[in-house]
Amino acid sequence: MKILKRISALILFTLFFASAHAQTKTEDIIKNWERPKSYTKEYLDAMPDASYSLKPTPEMRSFADQMLHLSDTNYAFVSAATGEKSPAAMGGLEKGTNKTKAIVIKETLVSYDFAIAGIKKLTAAQLPEKIKLFGQFDLTKEQVLEKAFEHQTHQRGQSTVYLRLAKVTPPAEKLF
Repeated sequence: MKILKRISALILFTLFFASAHAQTKTEDIIKNWERPKSYTKEYLDAMPDASYSLKPTPEMRSFADQMLHLSDTNYAFVSAATGEKSPAAMGGLEKGTNKTKAIVIKETLVSYDFAIAGIKKLTAAQLPEKIKLFGQFDLTKEQVLEKAFEHQTHQRGQSTVYLRLAKVTPPAEKLF
């Protein structure tokens, strides 16, 4: 009987620890999205209004388009992972015509808010669930969120060149 009680206690402890660890994982994902939201805002604020139309070469996106592309993708990936309906059509923000600094900042920050709010609704048990991203990639919801995070990091990183071309010192890196 003592062995059975010990095994039961061990199982309960393991389940509690696994649950707490899984919840911590979800909280870490949320923190990892809140940090780049403020970091991206620093990039948006640093770029002068007149340079939002800046393109390093004619075939590249403008700074505004770069940030709106980041926003479009935040919506698409996080919507796929969370099941939340995206308020923006795929590529819709980048294809828009109003690309003033104020509009781009607003749209970009709202895309982060959408991502963070959607992630907060996910339970730790949902993270390993498989989905088919864009009808072709079999990934877990957690992997989709990782891809979304990677994408926004890539787009913001590219925009460092735009800031330098506008003679602006980019914000200091924020890894933590």
